Amino acid sequence: MHITRRILFTFLIGCSSFLAQSQTPTEPLSAADAELQNIFKSRVPVEYTIKDIVVKGAKHFDNQLLISISGLAVGDKISIPGSDKFAKSIQNIWNQKYFANVQISILKIVNNDITIQIEVQERPVLSDFKFVNIKKSQAEDLETKIALVRNRVITENMKRNAVEAITKYFYEKGFPKITVTIEETADTRLPNSNIVKFIIDKGKKVRINEVAFYGNETVPEQKLKKKMKGTKEMSKATLFPEKPTSVFGTKTYPTFKEYIKEAGFLSVSKTKEFLDPFFRFKFFSSAKFSQKKFTEDKEAILEYYNSLGYRDAQIVEDTIYYTEKGNMNIDLKVNEGRKYYFGNINWKGATKYKDSILNLVLGIKKGDIYNLELLEKRVGKKLSLDGGADVSSLYVDDGYLFFRADPIETAVYGDTIDYEIRVTEGPEAIIGTVDITGNDKTKEHVIRRELRTVPGNKFKRSDLIRSQREIANLQFFDPEKIGVNYDPNQEKGTVDLHYSVVEKSSDQLELSAGWGGGIGLTGTLGVVFNNFSIKNIWNKKAWDPLPVGDGQKLSLRYQANGKFFHSYNLSFTEPWLGGKKRNSFTVSTYNTVYRNVQSVFGGIDKQRGDTSFLKTFGVSVALGKQLKWPDDYFSFVTSLNYTRYKLSNYDNIFRLANGTSLSNETSNNINLKLVLNRSSINQPTFPSSGSSFTLSAQLTPPYKLLGLNQTSNPYRLVEFHKWRFNGEWYMPIGRKKGEDGKQMVLKLAAKYGFIGRYNKSQEISPFERFQVGDAGLTNNFGILGYDIIAHRGYPIYETSEPRKNPDISQPNQFFTIFNKYQMELRYPFSTNPNSTIYGLAFFEAANGWYNTKDYNPFQLRRSVGVGMRFFLPMFGLLGFDYGIGLDRFTPGQKGFKDAAKFTFMLGFEPE
Repeated sequence: MHITRRILFTFLIGCSSFLAQSQTPTEPLSAADAELQNIFKSRVPVEYTIKDIVVKGAKHFDNQLLISISGLAVGDKISIPGSDKFAKSIQNIWNQKYFANVQISILKIVNNDITIQIEVQERPVLSDFKFVNIKKSQAEDLETKIALVRNRVITENMKRNAVEAITKYFYEKGFPKITVTIEETADTRLPNSNIVKFIIDKGKKVRINEVAFYGNETVPEQKLKKKMKGTKEMSKATLFPEKPTSVFGTKTYPTFKEYIKEAGFLSVSKTKEFLDPFFRFKFFSSAKFSQKKFTEDKEAILEYYNSLGYRDAQIVEDTIYYTEKGNMNIDLKVNEGRKYYFGNINWKGATKYKDSILNLVLGIKKGDIYNLELLEKRVGKKLSLDGGADVSSLYVDDGYLFFRADPIETAVYGDTIDYEIRVTEGPEAIIGTVDITGNDKTKEHVIRRELRTVPGNKFKRSDLIRSQREIANLQFFDPEKIGVNYDPNQEKGTVDLHYSVVEKSSDQLELSAGWGGGIGLTGTLGVVFNNFSIKNIWNKKAWDPLPVGDGQKLSLRYQANGKFFHSYNLSFTEPWLGGKKRNSFTVSTYNTVYRNVQSVFGGIDKQRGDTSFLKTFGVSVALGKQLKWPDDYFSFVTSLNYTRYKLSNYDNIFRLANGTSLSNETSNNINLKLVLNRSSINQPTFPSSGSSFTLSAQLTPPYKLLGLNQTSNPYRLVEFHKWRFNGEWYMPIGRKKGEDGKQMVLKLAAKYGFIGRYNKSQEISPFERFQVGDAGLTNNFGILGYDIIAHRGYPIYETSEPRKNPDISQPNQFFTIFNKYQMELRYPFSTNPNSTIYGLAFFEAANGWYNTKDYNPFQLRRSVGVGMRFFLPMFGLLGFDYGIGLDRFTPGQKGFKDAAKFTFMLGFEPE
C-alpha cells in the first residue's frame, strides 16, 4: 500500500482514535482516503514504524527540542488503532505551557512506515509591559520586583506572579484594597508579540487608626503597643477638656490658659506631669499596615509576656475592621494565663565545673520570674563565637566547642517550674586547618602572623575574637566584613577555621595649599603607605602604584611656605622585625628650616632669611616588643632620639633666665624614650569597646651632674626628664539600632604630663614642654618639639588662671605640667570603611601650670560642644568642632560670640 496524498488526523488529549480528516463531512472521500480511513476503523491493530517526524509552527522553540519533549522518536513502533503514544506526546508538549494549540498528524503511510507531523501554535511573546495609574518612581520599583523578561513567552503563571508582586508592593505601602487588571494587546510592530498593561487601582490609602487590647489584666496596653515595632497607630494628640482638672487634686480651671499659668510655676518634672494627661503625641509614625510585621509583632507580644513569667499567654483572637473614614482598627484579645516562677535548677552531666560555679554564671535563682528565653540565653543554647557571658562561653573559652546544654522541665506544681539542665561536655576541640580568603593584595603571612588560632592548638573562643580584632587593627580590611566560619568534626575532635576578609584602601594622601601673609604660596604634600613592601621595591611588576602586601608603613611629607619655611619628613616601620615575633622597628628623620623674613623696618624682607634662620634636624630609631605579662595586650617600645637645633641671627627663641636671648647657638637634644602601652580597642577608626593606656618616660643624660655642659649656652646639651600618661575607655551605650547595628559609644579619657629637671639650680628646658589650648594644630611649626594638647572652645593659653586666655606669644611660656579630662558621646552615621562618619557631643576640662607649687588638679578650664568626624581612605581624618568655653563668659555677656570657637582638623585626631 502506497499513499502519497496528505491526510490530516488530529489526536486530542486522552483519545487515541482518528477524529479529524482533510475533507468536510459533505465532501465524498477519495479512494486513497477511504482506504486510510478503513485502516483506522479496523479493529485489528497494525504496527507501524515512525520513519520521520516533521515540526510545523515552531518559531521561537527549537525543533529537535520539541521532538525530544514529545517523547516520540524515529524508529518507534506504534500500533494503530490502540496506541496512546500520540495522546501522551500532546500532553507532554502541552505541559510546557508555551503553546496555545498542539496537533499531531500523519502525513504519509508507506507500507508499514509512517511520517508524523507535530504542529504547534506558540503563545505570543512579551514585547513590552506598562503600568497605568501609578507614579514613575513606583513603576521603576515594580520593574525590579515583578521579574518580567521581554521576549519571553507570556504564560498565565507569569501574569499571576506579576499581579501578586504588584499587590504585595502596594499592600506594604498601606493600600490593602488595591486591584490590578491585565490588558493584553497585540504588538503590531513584531510578529506574535503582545504588550501587557497592568491597570492599577490602588484605592484609598489605609492607616492604622487604633490598636486595642482586651483581656490584658496585668500588663498595661501602652507597654504592649511599644512591643509592636511594625504596627503603629496614626499620629494624633489628645485635646484638653474645656475645664481641665489638676492631676494633683480636684481643682478645676475655667480655661486652659489658667491651667498653663499654674504649670509655669512648677518644676520641670512637675510641669511634665501636670500637662501629660492633656498632650499625648505620637511622632514619626507611618501607621502603615503590613501583614508580615503584624505577625512578627504578635510574636513579640507573646515573647514579652513569656519574659514576665506568663508562659501560657496567648493571643486568642485578632480582628481587623475599618472606620467610617476608611482607616483600620485592630483589636487583640489576650489570654494572659498565670504567672510562673523558677523552682529548683539542677545540673546533670557537668564534670569540669562545680554546680556552684555554673549557678553563678547562670545567674538564675529559685523564685525568679520564669523566663525560658533568658534561661536558654544564659546556658548558651545557641552557640555564639562573638562573645558573651553564659555557661556555653565558659566551656567554649576553654576549648569545649562541642559543649551542649539542654534545659528540661522536670516538674510543674502550682506556679513553680523545676528544671534539669542536661550537659554534654564533649571532648576539647583541637584546631585543624586554618585558611584565609579575600586577601587580593595583602600577603597571607601578614594576616596569618596576627592570628591566635594556630593549627594543633586547643580551640579557645577568646583566641578567635582576638584574631578578628588583630586583623581589624591592621587597617587593610573592612572591619565590618571580617568573617569567621568554623567546621567542627566531633568524631575527630577537631575544628577547621575559615577566615574571610575584604580589602580596602589604607593609603592616605595629604594635599593642601594656601596664599597670603605677604610671603606667597603655602603647600603641604604627604603620603602614607600603610601596606608597603620594601622587599619588592626593585621588582617592577610589584609596583601598583608602589609595592604592597608586606604590612610595612612608609610615610613621606613635604611642607613649604616659599623661602619662609620648608620641612621634609620620612619614616619607615616594620611591624614584625625578623618575621617571627611581634617586634616592631621604626626609623624616621626630618629636616626643617624656619627663616626669619620679617624686616626690622616692618614688612617682608626675603633676603634676610639667608642669614637669619633656625634649622632643625632630627632622627629617631625605635624598637617595640609585645609583652606576655601581665597579658599580651601590653607592649613596650624603646626609642633613641636625636634633634639638633641650629640658630643663626634669630632672637627670642632661646631665652635665658635673666631675659636675654641667644641668637647664634646650636642645641642638641639626645633622649631615650620608654613607652609602656596596653591597648584592647576593637578597631582604630571607630572604636566601640576596649581601652588604651600609655605610660611614657623620656630621659636625657644629666649633663651638668656629669660636668659635660659647662658653656655659656645652657641649651647646648638639652637635659630634662618627661613623663606622660594617657588613658582612654570606649563603652557601647544602649542597644544596637537598625539592621546595620548602629550604636552610640561613650569615650572617657584622662591625660597627664610633667617635665622636670635633675637639680633645682638649673632652668627647666624650654624644649619638650606642653602647649595647651586651641585645636591642637601646631604653631611655629613645632620648632621646639613641644607636645600639643588640644582644648576645644579655647585659644592657646599661657596662664593657669581660668578667666584669662591670651594667645601665646613666646615659646618659653609653654607649660611644664598639664591635666586633661574628656568625655565624648559618639554616634556613627556610617561605618563604611570608604566613608566612616560619626557625630559627637563632648565635655572637656584641662589646664596647664609652670611649676608644682601652683599645680591644682581641680583648677580646670571647662568646655562643651559638638562635632563631626569624616574618615576617608585617601585623606584620613577630616574633623569639625564647635566648642564653648564655659569659663570664658564674662559678667553681663550675652550670646556665645566671645566664648565659642570653631576648630578644624585634618589628618590626625589631636590629643
